[in-house]
Amino acid sequence: MNPIALIGAGPSGLAGARALSRAGIPFIGFEAGPDVGGLWNIDNPRSTMYESAHLISSRTTTEFAEFPMDSTADYPGHRELHRYFREYADAYGLREHFRFDTRVTAVEPVDGDATGASGWRVTAAGPDGGTTTTEHSAVVLANGTLAEPNVPGFRGEFSGELMHTSAYTSPKVFEGKRVLIIGAGNSGCDIAVDAVHHAASVDLSVRRGYYFVPRYLFGRPSDTLNQGRPLPARIKQFVDTRVLRAFTGDPVRFGFPKPDYRIYESHPIVNTLILNHLGQGDLRVVGDIDRFDGRAVHFADGSAADYDLVVLATGYKLDYPFVERAHLNWTSAAPELYLNVFPPNFNGLFVLGMIEASGIGWQGRYEQAELIAAYLAAARTEPDAASRFRDAAAKPWPDLSGGYRYLGLDRMSYYVNKDAYRRTVKRMLRTLPTPAASVAPATSAPDPVRDAESGAPKAGTRA
Repeated sequence: MNPIALIGAGPSGLAGARALSRAGIPFIGFEAGPDVGGLWNIDNPRSTMYESAHLISSRTTTEFAEFPMDSTADYPGHRELHRYFREYADAYGLREHFRFDTRVTAVEPVDGDATGASGWRVTAAGPDGGTTTTEHSAVVLANGTLAEPNVPGFRGEFSGELMHTSAYTSPKVFEGKRVLIIGAGNSGCDIAVDAVHHAASVDLSVRRGYYFVPRYLFGRPSDTLNQGRPLPARIKQFVDTRVLRAFTGDPVRFGFPKPDYRIYESHPIVNTLILNHLGQGDLRVVGDIDRFDGRAVHFADGSAADYDLVVLATGYKLDYPFVERAHLNWTSAAPELYLNVFPPNFNGLFVLGMIEASGIGWQGRYEQAELIAAYLAAARTEPDAASRFRDAAAKPWPDLSGGYRYLGLDRMSYYVNKDAYRRTVKRMLRTLPTPAASVAPATSAPDPVRDAESGAPKAGTRA
């Protein structure tokens, strides 16, 4: 049987490589960049990273459980994270499975059989400019969700400089300029904080209100509080709204609109420095855009101002450009997949990493990868178990919201609640037999593990 194809060597791709290796499933990895790490490798030509970028979730809630970060930083920066991924790949012999500087250009069913029964053909452009075509029994798509910029259309035309945050790397670009940043997500707020130290002026255009979460509460990383003991959604929203109000005040007084949704129904902003700079008068909040007119930007409230540089902090679009959308059951802003992983017709395509959730971390992606590997192993050796798994996908799908009513935005179309999601994935994993090769490490590399119940490293593991 042809090996599995695994596309991407970022955090999700490395999780996939580790799980497939442990299950003893042959695979070939394809990575467009020169090294592992995906977008966290700022030197990767396809990276959307910027110099000041750090984790917005804390180290212990983000790392792979079996491989704790060798760091004292609660919120490491991108260079430390790239080192972590290199060490992870080397520890488990994952790098040798990948073809680097090799960009996948097409994933097509062999013989045109969209059921995937005949396998999948992968076409890729290599570092020498040549093209290769290989056939695989299945394909795991792990090429990330933050690569294709979302560039909205605006009325009129801006005659100054217009850039998306995907092209932003250094605050030097702001030197002496009048800057407008459109969008106040986590990247937009990070970049606004960068800009105030260099720009002549900084304005932040917003359409809706936000909840701002400090990185530390009661002296600890805020996302480590109440870990493992999730409160019901409404109780957590009630409590956390009041705790945040006590620590950060009301963002409305800084010029933000009042949120028209409850906390956690959209991703909160883990950046309170933006509030400090607003309080100091270093920047100001302005309204939604009406139109551009040369250097002038007109706002929906009738006001206008001139700018030299407009930065679009408008996020990213989900994109798997090398495969037809019909093969992924793509009906709206994102594919509709069982557990955000499996096309409901189980055609041999699998999506790894298409989840967004506060605090799910890379361990959540690894658990997805374990489920894919267990299903693939069962399909080869215990088809009845694989059939029962597929039957579960034919029933009403489990509620992964955890009781939260997420905003109906395109960027929220694959959002889940981390606790509900991880519980469901672990439950479904127990319905599949343990792959035989997973009882021992798939390589001769060390195999540190964490105690599944306490989360503490076992004796002899990497501290």
